[in-house]
Amino acid sequence: MMSSEELLSVDYEVYGRVQGVFFRKYTQSEGKKLGLVGWVKNTDAGTVQGQLQGPASKVEQMKHWLQTTGSPQSRIAKTEFRNEHTVDKLDFKDFKVAR
Repeated sequence: MMSSEELLSVDYEVYGRVQGVFFRKYTQSEGKKLGLVGWVKNTDAGTVQGQLQGPASKVEQMKHWLQTTGSPQSRIAKTEFRNEHTVDKLDFKDFKVAR
């Protein structure tokens, strides 16, 4: 373990105009840039869902990004975070776009 910072896992769902605007690709890119692992996918309900895992400070940065930034064409109405908890180790190897 490189730092003593605790690892967080959090589920997220983003509402608004988030499909057909490369939201998943940008989310994957931002997650990788921050050194996070997890996944992102479109839902039938027109939202984007996923899970993030990584150092607490990076997870917080990504949560802010998911609430305020997204992809250039997206319009984020709201972002919900659920099931946030610390983990001993990461469940994923990288950040994937799930189908």
